[in-house]
Amino acid sequence: MTLDEILSDFELLDEWEDRYRYVIELGRGLEALPEDARTSDNKVRGCVSQVWLATTVSANGTQPAPRLHFIGDSDAHIVRGLIAILFAMFDGKGADEILALDAPAVLGRMGLNDHLTPQRSNGLAAMVDRIRADARDALESAPSVH
Repeated sequence: MTLDEILSDFELLDEWEDRYRYVIELGRGLEALPEDARTSDNKVRGCVSQVWLATTVSANGTQPAPRLHFIGDSDAHIVRGLIAILFAMFDGKGADEILALDAPAVLGRMGLNDHLTPQRSNGLAAMVDRIRADARDALESAPSVH
């Protein structure tokens, strides 16, 4: 699903219980995380739930900024759904695009911070921080183009 499709679907759902169910359903569509990716390096700190996020960096064609791809998982259904939303926002994007995207504003359009527990909101922010840190690292490691 694209981020625009998710935002559009969210607008159609009036009740927060329906939106929670939708987020959980998004999480069911996540690609399975291989067991060998469940490492301490891939574990996201700052989440109450167990959350793993593995990042792959690849060349971005003729663009100087590398492209990032993500796989992830959580032991909590709602968090798996939040991961799916973040992947719709960030997966396959260039590192520069990831750093330019105002994730809190996009998530704010969904009203997530108003309806998640403080712990879940902190965990969501930790996942965004991790993705942005991976994008910064990818940019710093990319060969410079002259």
